[in-house]
Amino acid sequence: MDAPRLLADIGGTHARFALSGPDGQPAAVRKLRSADYPGLVEAVRAYLGDRQVREAVFAVATPVGTDRIKFTNSPWTFSIEATRKALGLERLVVINDFTAQALAIPVLREQDRTQICDGAAVPGEPIAVIGPGTGLGVAGLLRVDGAWHPIPSEGGHVSAATHDEVEAAVIAVLRRRLGHVSNERLLAAPGLVNLANALAELGGQRLELRNPNEVTARAQAGDCPFCIEALARFSSLLGAAAGDLALMFCARGGVYIGGGLVKRLGPLFNVARYRAAFVAKGRFEAYLAAIPTFLVTRQDPGLLGAASLRLSP
Repeated sequence: MDAPRLLADIGGTHARFALSGPDGQPAAVRKLRSADYPGLVEAVRAYLGDRQVREAVFAVATPVGTDRIKFTNSPWTFSIEATRKALGLERLVVINDFTAQALAIPVLREQDRTQICDGAAVPGEPIAVIGPGTGLGVAGLLRVDGAWHPIPSEGGHVSAATHDEVEAAVIAVLRRRLGHVSNERLLAAPGLVNLANALAELGGQRLELRNPNEVTARAQAGDCPFCIEALARFSSLLGAAAGDLALMFCARGGVYIGGGLVKRLGPLFNVARYRAAFVAKGRFEAYLAAIPTFLVTRQDPGLLGAASLRLSP
């Protein structure tokens, strides 16, 4: 029996590992905290134990273009070739994590996704994927000659746009602290902290929150108006960014929200505000109103995408 393929989906906080199953699904899935290991090789060895693999596909939350991989939101860094040799692999393929997320979309089962906004996906038309987590991932998916092709992107780092005076003031506060204010500074887990602290500053108070869980807990308890507003603003800003992405790709096949943050927020994510901002594009409101949004509910779409990647001989 052929050795299984090693799969990895490596983000800023966690690294998920699996082996490819005979049905094409990830098997023996395990999630490790990146901070618990000095580097990728050590984490892989901890996962594999005595199991042997010959080839691997790693999806990483950072641009992929050279042999040296340096994560955007993690201290890990590695050489692809040195890692291949250290792990005794015949072949190691490294792709962007949202390339893997995009590859997963065509092979999701119905129970792996939930439609959260009206609209009807047009079969075979482009798809857009956006995913708030530790960072903000973005990708596209195009069907060409009967096969789906992922479009890698670092769209999470485009400059954040403003849609009213409050958002303009929030971005001005963050610009003084951060310099460039990208969508990721607002639409990832740390973005909840940025939003709440900036809104408090504009309201003449200092929150000095540091953990996104503090923001969500205080919003859920209803005892912090700035945290409540941060969650509402997050929902609107994500809708606006997703609508922009839908226009960029003409994504009549639908927009998919991946990442872990929206799933964790549950009812704190305001779907109505998301949808209102998604379609609020002037003359293209009717065009966007026909495009549905799906929330990816599967826990390991990056591993599924890595498993579905076809490797050339």
